[in-house]
Amino acid sequence: MTAAATPGAATVRTVLGDLDPAELGVCDAHDHLFLRSPRLPGEELDDPAAAEQVLRAFAAAGGRAFVQWTPHGMGRGGDALAGLSRATGVHLVAATGLHQAVHYEPAVLDALYEGLAGLFTAELTTGLRGAPAGVRAGLIKVAGDYHGLGDHTRRVMEAAAEAHHATGAPIAVHHELGTAASDVLDLLCGRFGVPPQRVILGHLNRLPDLRLHRHLAASGAYLALDGPSRAHHATDHHLFDTIAALVEAGHAPQLLLGGDTTTRSARHAPGPTHLLTALAPRLAREFGPELPRLLLTANPARALAVTWTS
Repeated sequence: MTAAATPGAATVRTVLGDLDPAELGVCDAHDHLFLRSPRLPGEELDDPAAAEQVLRAFAAAGGRAFVQWTPHGMGRGGDALAGLSRATGVHLVAATGLHQAVHYEPAVLDALYEGLAGLFTAELTTGLRGAPAGVRAGLIKVAGDYHGLGDHTRRVMEAAAEAHHATGAPIAVHHELGTAASDVLDLLCGRFGVPPQRVILGHLNRLPDLRLHRHLAASGAYLALDGPSRAHHATDHHLFDTIAALVEAGHAPQLLLGGDTTTRSARHAPGPTHLLTALAPRLAREFGPELPRLLLTANPARALAVTWTS
């Protein structure tokens, strides 16, 4: 059961209701239980039984919270999330928002564009489309383009900023191969007035530019270092160098970890349990026991906690 939160306090919005951030526990801050895209034929994550196995293994390893970044229109399993959370005891945070245009049929996007900010806001405050009543999103997922921001991206990010200002919700960003993060911050924070502390920059370890990482962290945004999934295994080669550089620069309180399993074949890789059974012990050995607690528990609680305005 999700513990009732104090009225007016900052909470994490899970699919079972608002949660005191102190109750979130050890968290996979960027992953997927369900995902469907025309770009990934035959690789759909669409099996509730398989999703339950993932969550039970994660819980057995000590995991208590799982943040699914799958946005609107990509088969995010809204009808199954609440039942999975109840069955496994794992807190689930769902996403609204949109991914890159290539993941949708053009006619679908044309139908969505007119009321995009309203859609995002409604899914944060009333409920996900296609889900049982009361199952709400706890963050907004958007996506940049490769080394730039196209028209679709700018339109979606403007709507995400509107929904943020209406609700306080954090905005989580997919960066294509780790690029265009400075452009995203310039748009979301510079033009649209989203506080950097409400932005989570994903996939930055796919572009191992440590100077850029330190510059981005200096803005105050969170950095999600994700990808010990078979599809993104190259990021493992420099994950600890990235973490070390950011910790040494004083940015440990802004770092998040996630598995980011996006395909059916990648689900057979270590997945979210790897964060707890392999990465956390190594973090403790190399940096001390406080760092894994910070990256896996304290930081996600702060990044996701919102004093909801609606």
